[in-house]
Amino acid sequence: MRLEGTYTAIVTPFQDAPEQPIDWDALDRFIDAQIAGGVSGLVPCGTTGESPTLTHEEHAKVVERTVARAARAAREVQVIAGAGSNSTREAVAMAQHAERAGAGAVMVVVPYYNRPSQGGLAAHFITVARSVKIPVVVYNIPGRTGVDLAPETLARIAEAAPNVVATKEATGNVLRAQKIAETLGARMTVLCGDDALTLPMIAVGARGVISVTSNALPAEVSRATRLALQASAGGLPGAWDEARRAHLALLPVHEAMFLEANPSPVKAALAMRGAMKDVVRGPLVACSEGTRRAVAAVLEPFGKGGPR
Repeated sequence: MRLEGTYTAIVTPFQDAPEQPIDWDALDRFIDAQIAGGVSGLVPCGTTGESPTLTHEEHAKVVERTVARAARAAREVQVIAGAGSNSTREAVAMAQHAERAGAGAVMVVVPYYNRPSQGGLAAHFITVARSVKIPVVVYNIPGRTGVDLAPETLARIAEAAPNVVATKEATGNVLRAQKIAETLGARMTVLCGDDALTLPMIAVGARGVISVTSNALPAEVSRATRLALQASAGGLPGAWDEARRAHLALLPVHEAMFLEANPSPVKAALAMRGAMKDVVRGPLVACSEGTRRAVAAVLEPFGKGGPR
């Protein structure tokens, strides 16, 4: 499975009702719009999909629905299903369900809250990876999990579990991405986990991004990622300049998407475009009026495009 390009960490639409049930019709339309926007793949049930607030049944149904909808596309659209937990047994169950549902790969976040040692992290990922045959993407985001997966531990995991093929690098550290690319080379695909760092990470060896911004601007983010990859492959003269212009044009949007806790700003953006209701589940709340104005302002140069 070749992992390259833009993968949208998709939001989960909810209905504006007391129980906030999942809006399945909105999810279908949203997935179709993502595919039409040219993304390489979809990542359901990650942080942006509000996975901590989904029941196990909802989690399973979102993965199944995403796989089924992507299968209808006229081109290949990869699905990397979120399967992370701070319980190894629960992560195994989620990964095995995703495999049965037909997902192309699973994304497994570093266990959060219980702060395992590097040995515990290695054991966790090796156990999950060995429970399935599909590829595994390791998701390292110490700002949320409270523990950092060291590059040496990632190398140990890769050696013990051949189907661990990629890492979503969300430390905010380009040097970390560079170190992984240097030491593991083609053995480990690096995917950027911070939209604002996609261009510099591709410059040092990353092969794409798992994006929040592409929820609102799939075509634009896909184009910027594609230009960066072409430049890194030795594109025509001026390729880096073109890639830089596309990246910098999106930078205000990337920044606005994190003015408040993700995914509140991007859901506000999608609501502005009529794609879904502006509803997040507690403990998150809809973003403030000030953030809403800021989001509207940075989206204005991109017109009426994006999911509807």
